[in-house]
Amino acid sequence: MKSEASQTLKLAFPIIIGELAQMALHLIDSAMVGAISYKQLAAAALVINAMNIPFVIGIGMTISVSQMVSLANGRQDERQVSHYFYNGFLLCTLTAVIISLILVFGKNILYHLGQDPEVVTLAIPFMQLMGLSIIPMLLFMTLKQFADGLEYTRTAMILSLSGMPVNILLNWLLIYGNWGFPRLELAGAGWATLITRSLIFIALGIIILKHHTFRKYIAVRKEEWYLKGQTWRELLHIGVPSSLQIGMEAGAFAVSGIIIGTLGAVSQAAHQIALSCASFTFMVSMGLAQAGSIRVSNAFGRDDWFKITAIGKSTMITALIYGTFCAISFALFRQVLPKAFNDNTQVVELAALLLLFAAVFQISDSTQAIGAGLLRGIKDVKTPTVLIGIAYWVIAIPLGYVLAFPFGMGAAGMWLGLIMGLTVASVFLITRFFKMTKRNNLTVSEKLNVYR
Repeated sequence: MKSEASQTLKLAFPIIIGELAQMALHLIDSAMVGAISYKQLAAAALVINAMNIPFVIGIGMTISVSQMVSLANGRQDERQVSHYFYNGFLLCTLTAVIISLILVFGKNILYHLGQDPEVVTLAIPFMQLMGLSIIPMLLFMTLKQFADGLEYTRTAMILSLSGMPVNILLNWLLIYGNWGFPRLELAGAGWATLITRSLIFIALGIIILKHHTFRKYIAVRKEEWYLKGQTWRELLHIGVPSSLQIGMEAGAFAVSGIIIGTLGAVSQAAHQIALSCASFTFMVSMGLAQAGSIRVSNAFGRDDWFKITAIGKSTMITALIYGTFCAISFALFRQVLPKAFNDNTQVVELAALLLLFAAVFQISDSTQAIGAGLLRGIKDVKTPTVLIGIAYWVIAIPLGYVLAFPFGMGAAGMWLGLIMGLTVASVFLITRFFKMTKRNNLTVSEKLNVYR
């Protein structure tokens, strides 16, 4: 068990660092624009919440690339790996362009969400720039998923880390107008993000096309780089449910943010601070989930159910330990963390309260992510999608709304609803994974007994 956990962590570590680097960019943006005013922070939160659902749908589609590449790699089929990569890249490019167009041309929807008018005015230019930056970001994620599926995870990590100082410098120049650059404030953060994402995508593309590590997959491009309907169907079989799963979870948090925004800019800013902290810790869970999913998918390609079970158990135990650590940390530092984003007394006090709720759901948040990832690894995606939909949209959002408004609990009520949804999702997904592995292990044992 320790050996399996060690291998998963070794694969997960670069993924986690890369995910944290990407999340850190959002935190840095929030902190730097929050230093101007809390309404700038609220505007950034509004845009992030509004675009979160389509963005994570795009990320879900990129996951299909790592899953199918990992499956083919488990079968040691280099040509199939190359074929999935080409078709997956085209599929994700199409997805990225569609999402970007929807966000750019649909930016005026922000005027119809019942938000503070001044916040919306600040948010519109930022929304347009962030919508454009979806394209290079999702293309970078597609290339990253290809490399991750082959268990080469360090390159994308290094590029993600190198993007941080670039983004910070561009923020410093464009948000505050230093060194003679125009003072663009929140819009400057949008330009910085667009430029940084474009640079790291181009860099990773050059590496994959030129580096000897990937040469054998690029060398067969003349034979394998062609469009095939069956390949797209296989990618969509994983990508669409994965998009829905991640989209429904992110959507629940995004909608909760929009609902909380109707309570005022203070509540919106406090919610964004607490959510940013929780999202940061969640990136580690996502990295563990992706690493576990890749390893499980590789074993699934060999039909090795005993290996799948061992990977699943060890990854789940790791998630429990990590979730507990995060819960304790949030509880201990709930008064300190909000001050890194804003110094408004009301915002800081409310954010400290919400961080207590965030502490409560750290364990279930981590384990439900692992459960969904492990199930994707064995290509079980349809039923988990339904279960996740029930947890978030039948339980979390309605319950949170009732507690927030009819019961008068405000933002705290919304977070209580999210806690219930995450807990139900965790129980559903973990139970299903171990039920399926138990059934398949029994089948394998029966076959071995017959053979003997």
